[in-house]
Amino acid sequence: MAPEDPWYDTSASGWGELDGAGMPAPAVPPARAEPDAAAARARDVYVEVQRSEAFQEVRGRYRRFVVPGVTAFLVWYVAYVVAATTAPGLMSRPVVGAVNVAMLAGLGQFLTTFLFTWAYARHARLRRDRAALELRWDTQELARGAQGGAS
Repeated sequence: MAPEDPWYDTSASGWGELDGAGMPAPAVPPARAEPDAAAARARDVYVEVQRSEAFQEVRGRYRRFVVPGVTAFLVWYVAYVVAATTAPGLMSRPVVGAVNVAMLAGLGQFLTTFLFTWAYARHARLRRDRAALELRWDTQELARGAQGGAS
């Protein structure tokens, strides 16, 4: 983008600005400081936990539920949209009174959203929460030990 561009705003870009004394503004400091030895050891604890079998099991349980669930939900949603756009005769077919197939399918979208949410919460409570909580406590204990004791 060139400075001749009418949409280019020098002051908004942050480049070439002067501070109050007429000197170039100082560079922005890095977002993170270099870690000290204790922070590096604590970071290594989290990397070790991420590679642990317990963590991989929790992540695997999560993936085994979420990937098929999201896939099924997206297929159902795309089928609804495709049917609504390509088969208006089918979607406008009355079922009961003024209620037609499109209305039932639209309400079915809401119903499946609530059912998927309930199933996700149930799966998390029964299959992942306890293992994840134990992993969390173990990780915190290891991190405290790596940083040199409890605070």
